[in-house]
Amino acid sequence: MGWADESVRAEFFFTRLAYSDGGGGRGWGRGAWTTDWPDAEYHLMQGVKRLTVLDAADGGRYVSPMDDELFEYPWIYAVEVGNWMLDETEAERLREYLLRGGFLVVDDFHGGYEWAAFVDSMRRVFPDRPIVEIGDDDEVLHVLYDLNQRIQIPGIRAVMSGYTYERVDGKPPYWRGIYDDEQRLMVAINFNMDLGDAWEHADDPRYPEPMTALSYRFGVNYVIYAMTH
Repeated sequence: MGWADESVRAEFFFTRLAYSDGGGGRGWGRGAWTTDWPDAEYHLMQGVKRLTVLDAADGGRYVSPMDDELFEYPWIYAVEVGNWMLDETEAERLREYLLRGGFLVVDDFHGGYEWAAFVDSMRRVFPDRPIVEIGDDDEVLHVLYDLNQRIQIPGIRAVMSGYTYERVDGKPPYWRGIYDDEQRLMVAINFNMDLGDAWEHADDPRYPEPMTALSYRFGVNYVIYAMTH
C-alpha cells in the first residue's frame, strides 16, 4: 500500500505534490505533504476502481513541482497546504502545469492562520487570478455524482472529540476554486475540511460512514473532472 512501483502501468495514479514546507505539519518526520499516506491513496483508489471504469493504480506516486514527470499526471493532491512554502521557481512550474491542463486538489488546512499561509504561496502561482466560491451548479459537483449536500468533512481526531472542525476559527466548511480563462476549474480548494482523513480511515468504525461516503464522491468527481477537462 505504499508508493506505486515505477514499473506499474495504469491510466490513473493518486499523485501527491511533494512541496517545500515550514516543518509544521503532521507528516511524522516525512514532511507535511505525506500526511495520511499510504492509506488515503489505497482506499480512494479502491473506490475509483469500484465506482468508475478508470484503470487506477493501487498505490500512489509523488512528484515535486520541479520534476519533469509533473506534466505526466493530470491530477495532483496537496495536503496540509497551510504549511507549504513555494518559492518563485516552484510556483512558476505549478502555474505552467495548471495552465497546460493539470488539476490540483488541496485539502486538510484549517482556520485563518493556515488560510493566510496557503494564499501566500498560491498568490505566487496565480497573482492575478481570484480565489472564488465553487457554485452549486459547477460541473465539478455534478460530473458523476450530484454533490448537493456539502457538509463539513472532518479529521478523525475532531470526530472523536465530538466536533466537525479542527480550529475554533475553522468552523464553516468552504469549497473554493481558481479557474482558467475558459472557466475550467484548475484548483479545487477544500478549506476547513479533511478529505484525506476520511479516505485514510474509511475502514475505521470510529469514523462516520456518511462522511466517508461523501468524501469518496468528492474524490471521484475531482478525478473524473480532471480526466475529462
